[in-house]
Amino acid sequence: MQVTIVHVEVKSEYIDDFIEASRLNHEASIREQGNFRFDVLQLKDNPCKFVLYESYKTKEDATKHKETSHYLKWRETVADWMAVPRQGVAYTGLFPHDS
Repeated sequence: MQVTIVHVEVKSEYIDDFIEASRLNHEASIREQGNFRFDVLQLKDNPCKFVLYESYKTKEDATKHKETSHYLKWRETVADWMAVPRQGVAYTGLFPHDS
């Protein structure tokens, strides 16, 4: 299992726009082949900070996600809304096991 945790800090004036753009990306991403999860989380104590938790069956499935039209649209749309560049960290998912 390929997991990517993406840390995002959004400029405060774009929080609602970022949430809507991320909702659209989420809804399309969870329909992708090989997708297990695509969660969008907002920090309770700082609403400008978000985490995207992306889980795919294989590294190739995760790579294909970055080639989809919905991801490319999201990436372009939110680029200027970021307070700092987003940071994606790749992990190998150990549990739960893929059945």
